[in-house]
Amino acid sequence: MIGLIAHASKPEAKSLIRELSEKLRKSGLEVLLENYTAAAVGEKHHASTKEIAAACNLVVVLGGDGTLLRAVRHMTPVIPPIFGINIGSLGFLTCLGPQEIEQAVESIAHRSFLLSHRSMLSIEITGKNSETLTRTLALNDAVISRGSRSQLVRLSVLIDSDVLTNYYADGLIIATPTGSTAYSLAAGGPILMPTSGAFVITPICPHVLTNRSTVVSDKSVIEVHLAVPDQEVNIAIDGQTSHRLHPGEILHLTKSSITLPLAMLPERSFSQVLSQKLKWSGSNL
Repeated sequence: MIGLIAHASKPEAKSLIRELSEKLRKSGLEVLLENYTAAAVGEKHHASTKEIAAACNLVVVLGGDGTLLRAVRHMTPVIPPIFGINIGSLGFLTCLGPQEIEQAVESIAHRSFLLSHRSMLSIEITGKNSETLTRTLALNDAVISRGSRSQLVRLSVLIDSDVLTNYYADGLIIATPTGSTAYSLAAGGPILMPTSGAFVITPICPHVLTNRSTVVSDKSVIEVHLAVPDQEVNIAIDGQTSHRLHPGEILHLTKSSITLPLAMLPERSFSQVLSQKLKWSGSNL
């Protein structure tokens, strides 16, 4: 069974939902639409994202990277292979564009795509007595930022219990390879290949010029402490959920045992996707 989740509020979404579901069914595939996706086209048979993840052996996400991130957040801990079709703006997680529905259906029907297993962050906040207060997962990143006060945050970061440095900045981004092309890239961080086996720590507008992006092994344990107790600091997970970090609490980040099986076309490698999305070209020099 194929699940279908769409950013239904997009102007072109309704026609694409109808076209895609019709072509998949004509190819002999059973299709189950997510609740809001089904409502957009008046289909009665539907299910929640979590139910789709449990029932389907492939999920097609019609939207941008944000749509895919939301879908993954509601699926965990069971994440089936996801095939992304981009109707957003800059999509690094999607195989094809909206004009390539025929190619998408053919690829899905013949299972001619490859799976890129994307690492995820396991995120835990512990309290003063080491009790777990929050536990969640991130596909892209955890972003630590100042609250309503317009002042810089002071954060102490440890790698495998050894102090890395103290950051004095607008915030801090801890990103996976998948998330390295998101906020971390905009903040000046490096691009990590999906199989690099690393995470990247990128400060946002650091006050200290020597505070630069740092690439660390994904086998490491990253800890973040408040260097100044009375700060107002928030943690955003994949830009979807937010948590407050209080004095005495510690943020722990490790590689999760759960991965996202992301569909990629054999003829479109990650390098080619980067070149296309970032509009890179060769030099004449």
